[in-house]
Amino acid sequence: MNMMIRACGRKLDIANGRVDLSHGAGGRAMGDLIEVIFHKAFDNDWLRAGNDQSAFSVPGGRMVITTDGYVVSPLFFPGGNIGTLAIHGTINDISMAGAVPLYLSASFIIEEGFPLSDLERIADSMGAASREAGVPIITGDTKVVERGKADGVFISTAGVGQVPDGLDLRADAARPGDAVIVSGSIGDHGIAVMSKRENLEFDTAIVSDSAALHGLVAAMVETGGRHIRLMRDPTRGGIAATLNEIASQSKVGFRIDEEAIPLKPEVAAACEFLGLDPLNVANEGKLVAVVAPKGADALLAAMRAHPLGREAALIGHVVADGNCFVQMATSFGGGRIIDWLSGEQLPRIC
Repeated sequence: MNMMIRACGRKLDIANGRVDLSHGAGGRAMGDLIEVIFHKAFDNDWLRAGNDQSAFSVPGGRMVITTDGYVVSPLFFPGGNIGTLAIHGTINDISMAGAVPLYLSASFIIEEGFPLSDLERIADSMGAASREAGVPIITGDTKVVERGKADGVFISTAGVGQVPDGLDLRADAARPGDAVIVSGSIGDHGIAVMSKRENLEFDTAIVSDSAALHGLVAAMVETGGRHIRLMRDPTRGGIAATLNEIASQSKVGFRIDEEAIPLKPEVAAACEFLGLDPLNVANEGKLVAVVAPKGADALLAAMRAHPLGREAALIGHVVADGNCFVQMATSFGGGRIIDWLSGEQLPRIC
């Protein structure tokens, strides 16, 4: 259907139209684009006010802020797109502090010639994801660059949240004896994006795990927040990079059990086919928690009771190690060092 929408006295042909430089020039065309696509998708009182910023009240206490950029290729992949990824990723970065996410901002850099229908699809999915999470997008920006100066669309987001009283999760807080818990199967996102990028087909559909984790984190904090040392979402670089980063910051080592790590058979098969190590593959809806030993069982039970933590597993422990090595007991009965890569195993994953 050729959908024509009138805004500000003009028409936008969403079905057939494309972004041009006038849509970023600050004039009527830009106003049309913002009203018809972004305001419609993100609609709330802050955006309707039409200011260059949004004022909001926050509760007392410690606040957290995060910012991120998204350049994933392809823009649309099984289980999501660049828009949902931007919402979930920003919420998750806030949540890893144990914080309650409050507000988001979104900035778009759009390439000249980008289809308006694709832009609307991305914006609508972002609006739906933010509403489902209960975290509104209250301000943003739009820029258009010449053809060839971007790859369709890039999205930058920022978010703010509030940390519950008494909670202070720090990257240097891991201690020998602590348990390491992962909230579910690893590698789903990276393989879903790669399969779409390379037009690979598998017997079983592999979809991204992209999801907002603040509900799972809230359940964990309510059950045993005082036992949580730190949390991380293992995005670029996967579990391997996350554990190595924590080991370096906390001056400890890790010993993990390969057989305890949740991994879907289809993801394992795809990694073997592509020559990838699933420990290095990105995730967008999982977390790694380092917790005090006496709180591990209760936290694991609370995670498994939540829809996003049903496959949660205790995969290893923190050990004293001046070399800060991450070591893994393999399924073959041996062991190996899990190092982080010097670069990205899969570029443009998020």
